[in-house]
Amino acid sequence: MHPARHTTASGIPVADDQNSLSAGPRGPLLLQDFHLIEKLQHFNRERIPERVVHAKGSGAYGTFTVTHDLRAYTRARLFSGIGKQTPVFLRFSTVGGEKGSADTERDPRGFALRFYTEEGNWDLVGNNTPVFFIKDPIKFPDFIHTQKRDPQSNLKSANMMFDFWSHAPESLHQVTILFSSRGTPDGYRHMDGFGSHTYSLVNEAGERVYVKWHFKTRQGIRNLSAAEAVRLAGTDPDHAGRDLFEAIGRGAFPQWDVKVQVATSAQLAEWEARTGWNPFDLTKVWPHGDFPLLPVGVLELNRNPDNYHAEVEQAAFSPANVVPGLGYSPDKMLQGRLFAYHDAQLYRVGANHQQLPVNAPRCPFHNGQRDGAMAFTNGGAARNYATVDAGRSGAFGMGHGEPGLALDGEAGRHDPRGTDDDTTQAGNLFRLMAAGERQILCDNLAAALAGVDEDILQRQLRQFDRADPGYGHGVRVALAERGRHAG
Repeated sequence: MHPARHTTASGIPVADDQNSLSAGPRGPLLLQDFHLIEKLQHFNRERIPERVVHAKGSGAYGTFTVTHDLRAYTRARLFSGIGKQTPVFLRFSTVGGEKGSADTERDPRGFALRFYTEEGNWDLVGNNTPVFFIKDPIKFPDFIHTQKRDPQSNLKSANMMFDFWSHAPESLHQVTILFSSRGTPDGYRHMDGFGSHTYSLVNEAGERVYVKWHFKTRQGIRNLSAAEAVRLAGTDPDHAGRDLFEAIGRGAFPQWDVKVQVATSAQLAEWEARTGWNPFDLTKVWPHGDFPLLPVGVLELNRNPDNYHAEVEQAAFSPANVVPGLGYSPDKMLQGRLFAYHDAQLYRVGANHQQLPVNAPRCPFHNGQRDGAMAFTNGGAARNYATVDAGRSGAFGMGHGEPGLALDGEAGRHDPRGTDDDTTQAGNLFRLMAAGERQILCDNLAAALAGVDEDILQRQLRQFDRADPGYGHGVRVALAERGRHAG
């Protein structure tokens, strides 16, 4: 079978794609060779800016199937009946590395999931960890800069990383996860996913509950040792992406059990009074003993993209994308991401990125957005404005049916550091680990801390001590075995 006739981007047949148009066999090239110029111009523009975080990733399409009734908590139509299916797209990623970095680096993994519902797109943008390093978005640029490259040497710097973490007591919980075996998962299929933030659900009666989303892998948790992760970084840096693509290609469709924790405002208030933990703090978990997991459905990935750039690289997620029956929470990090994610896509992909097939909703939509670069449909003949319809819009509370959120307190910059309990949950996690896992954690931390400045090392060790004396002791012993005696 012969390939299709080669054309320019405008569909004009190309007579010769092997030789440039020149003045004689050896003469200079001619400006009128539009095919040559179009090829070079497009080549120069083939890269859109990579994501500042989550730059390298892999994605796939699939389905979400409801297995348990959630209608007592939400009126979102995608949960309207057992057996109901919704098409999805899921992008996995590493967080700190560049687009060409290794899949096996010690790093959290992104777990960004889009549901193409009949009421619009719902984007649940999380990680493979239930918590994060910081609790206030004003520190996010600073934190990410420490995970990138030193501005002088252009090298990754453990000094930068631990200087930040040792000054940020709220980071200890996530640091403990990162340097455990879970910091180097064996591909994307063998890890859990989390919405991480606290979100909300709203039912037909307008009643709100708060929710945490969990995705439990049916393939089983599987992690890489530090040595194996380093080996694969050199021999197969695309290990996770290859594993996902090939598994789906051979019909071994990965699946996750979708579960939720739910709580009313009153339940969370009682829990906070008892524990001292802010339920909307992204550095904290809701213990399963207090808020048990409830089954919701099954997520399956069953189709690879046809084109990586069009469908994975240009996929543009935002946690601001929620549908009626779903909502936000006072989580400060979530509030920051509601702005930052969409703004990043406006810069990276363009003002009309939502018109790209991977981003476009699969239900009818109408808005007044027009013009700009790559305005593919541009609304056709429909009007580009909405008239004022005072008092008759039917929208109350916060917009699409979510009830209003009562606010209280003085507007100001409130610093909880020094008063919040940022060590107990990290200590609880350490105490839950088996002896072998504790040893792996301490060895991994010692490897990373062995070369940092003394003041940074001592400050970080004091954080481990506050979480659990055995935690600090274990890291000191592992450091001593590496020739770094920390007192």
